Amino acid sequence: HPPPSLTVRKRGAAPAGGGVVEFSCPIVKELRPLDHVDFGKVKRIRGTAVSCRIPPSSAARVAHSAKGVMHRLLPDVWIHTDVHSGSGRKRKGGGVGVGDDSAGGCGPSPGLGVMLTATTTEGVCLSSECSMNHNVKGSNNEGGDSFYDADDREEEPLQRKQMELPEDLGRRSAALLLHEIHAGGCVDAGCQSFALLMMCLTPEDVSRIRLGPLSPYAVVGLRLYKEAFGVEFKLRVVQEGRSGSEEDGEDAFGDDGRRSRGQKTVVCSCLGIGYRNMARAST
Repeated sequence: HPPPSLTVRKRGAAPAGGGVVEFSCPIVKELRPLDHVDFGKVKRIRGTAVSCRIPPSSAARVAHSAKGVMHRLLPDVWIHTDVHSGSGRKRKGGGVGVGDDSAGGCGPSPGLGVMLTATTTEGVCLSSECSMNHNVKGSNNEGGDSFYDADDREEEPLQRKQMELPEDLGRRSAALLLHEIHAGGCVDAGCQSFALLMMCLTPEDVSRIRLGPLSPYAVVGLRLYKEAFGVEFKLRVVQEGRSGSEEDGEDAFGDDGRRSRGQKTVVCSCLGIGYRNMARAST
């Protein structure tokens, strides 16, 4: 059977959207038990900066800013640019299709975004996605102070609402990816609930996975999986010591009685329900 594939046919940006994605996956009879607890070391970072209906140089500015942060830690960093104009891509016949999904191009709204993925020596892939923030204060954005609360937005005059600079977007996306790497999980925070759901559907065998700090969505998912499938997860907090060795629970303390420095991770394990896909192709 061919492997699952995901193809972006057309880009889109908020608020009007207009993106088209094509996903194909073969029929899977049953899942395999999961044992994903080794993180490894980050060996490469890849990414794509996408721009729709804005100057093409903006995507290059995002990529250059993100690489400037990542190159301090890793030399193997490649961020490609995917630029789409408002007129759509040219067809083979030379014509240009506007508003036609088959013509490629992008949706009606202007936008700028970047996707970064870090790969480790153990095959772990962590990703972060960012899109341009249209409500930032001033033009000199230096990180967290560039965003303000929804209550302040109503009080601010419209002329002070400016789009986020591409350089700030690149640094913000790099910071989010570094946060995922620092968390130490084998999947990023956005995929925690999906990985736990797949573990519930595996055969009646033990599955394990290492996660970073559990997101609120994953916590709610654990409660729903217990109610729907009757699956209870065993959660074991592990802290990595200064020497890189794993220390469990209350033993993860230094000689002076204080907790040794290292990121806490959560090893989740459960027994699958043995779900099988019994559907048959219709004739």
